[in-house]
Amino acid sequence: MSLFEQWKQLAESPATPEEYDRFWNAYYDREKKIYQSLLAHKDTVVEGILSELAEKYGMDDVLFTGFMGGIDSSLKKECGVDKLKPASKIKLDIDFEKLYFNMHDAKAKWLYELPEWEDVLSEEKRNEIVKEWRSSKQAVSEKTVGRNDPCPCGSGKKYKKCCGK
Repeated sequence: MSLFEQWKQLAESPATPEEYDRFWNAYYDREKKIYQSLLAHKDTVVEGILSELAEKYGMDDVLFTGFMGGIDSSLKKECGVDKLKPASKIKLDIDFEKLYFNMHDAKAKWLYELPEWEDVLSEEKRNEIVKEWRSSKQAVSEKTVGRNDPCPCGSGKKYKKCCGK
């Protein structure tokens, strides 16, 4: 079983609501510390072997693979989390604008409100990204045919006299 499959199984395994909350709160606390470190050292591209990076950030290989699942789409070059092994080489070359957008998309308020963001993206840029994220979530309906418009079936009649009857 791959590390990512183990992560999915682990993430779905807590049986009671208390176990579920305990598991996710502990994970989110570790995740937050990793992001604080990455944001504080924004100019450093973290590279290494998965198992070494997991140890560096206080996680086991499976939990770190879960972290990689969350950050993968925010990397300049995705690593393909479903194929990760303990000996896989990891390069955390982060697109911080994409990461900030994705954190909003995941509704990860504990991450996108970190004070470390102030040194990574300007307040104007963060506001622009939030505006872009909000507009990406708005439903846009296609233009409907008006009663007196030509019928879309191509008959040449008005819609109300053709398909709109």
